Amino acid sequence: MKKFLITLILICLTSSAFADKMTNNGFLSNKVNYSKDQKISDPENKILLIYNHGQSSHDGPSSDCVWKGGMNNMASLVGQKVKNKEILVYIFCTGKLKGDDYKRLWNKKKFKAPYKGKPKLEKRLEENLKLIENFASQGFKKNQIFITGRSCGGWMTMMLLARHPNIVAGGISFVPECYGRLTKNYKVKKIGVEEALKKFRKKDGSGPADMRQMQIDEIKKSKNLPVLVFTHPKDPFGGLLFDWVEEISGVERIVVSEDNKVNGKSCEVWGKAIKNFHDIDRADCFKEFNPKILEYIESRI
Repeated sequence: MKKFLITLILICLTSSAFADKMTNNGFLSNKVNYSKDQKISDPENKILLIYNHGQSSHDGPSSDCVWKGGMNNMASLVGQKVKNKEILVYIFCTGKLKGDDYKRLWNKKKFKAPYKGKPKLEKRLEENLKLIENFASQGFKKNQIFITGRSCGGWMTMMLLARHPNIVAGGISFVPECYGRLTKNYKVKKIGVEEALKKFRKKDGSGPADMRQMQIDEIKKSKNLPVLVFTHPKDPFGGLLFDWVEEISGVERIVVSEDNKVNGKSCEVWGKAIKNFHDIDRADCFKEFNPKILEYIESRI
């Protein structure tokens, strides 16, 4: 009987978890679900935020997209108006894509440059370009479209806008990073950025280290990068590794806070005090930045 009850509880928890998962492309409602009407009327008078999720597998395929519990803040923007134009959020799921050489990239014993084919981030970027053109053909104005994303999706957002700064109105990047828990695992706070990245290269090999640096170098060459970037120093991924974005013209970087509070409000994620600050953009306190996001959108359209 005891085993039966434990099994039943596990089934219920698993079912609840999967019910919270959103794995399809589609417009988000302000109720944190898919909008009932996926056909948009009057698109020329809409502001469109294309949302790109993170990746649990850096270059390999996965079932990643988004979880309802992590979309509350994006949903709170849906329906708001800027210059009398309504904001829409479109969830773009590209987790199933895979890099052509993903099986070698993170295996430092097997990987030897160059990377063969296209990495996953490049493929995600290309899919976003196709999606932009698709929406434009439906009547959405490109100068009212924003590319947004968190983690790897935020990293890709910067890559896309560095190459195509005028293709859309701008970008919003939340806690960008795509190469693991670099800040925490390599003790950036204790030994500094340069030494930490040397340790990263030594442990994971030249493949990921070179790819990351190559992407940063390309982003930094941008003469005008119209992206709003949110970081937190306690983010175990890229928290202490993003001072370089402030060197780029057009970037506005917001350091969310130095602790677990925003404007005196304690931050909670999924009803619990935040512990992993890579989730800061999902925390309830992050809504304090909605006015800043709306101000940025207004400045770009």
